[in-house]
Amino acid sequence: MFGKVEELVVVLIIVLVLFGAKKLPELSKGIADSVREVRKGFRDDTTVKKSEPATQDKAA
Repeated sequence: MFGKVEELVVVLIIVLVLFGAKKLPELSKGIADSVREVRKGFRDDTTVKKSEPATQDKAA
């Protein structure tokens, strides 16, 4: 139906109407902070898993 660019423009117009021009910088900053925290969490999570020693419990 739409191309990717047209869909993005429609979504941006809807967001602009819903939140207004004054709220957009605050909204984008909040989203960017959230994405940054998620990425940091993934990085920290993989670092912890790599540094943990591999243990195997064998029941005799």
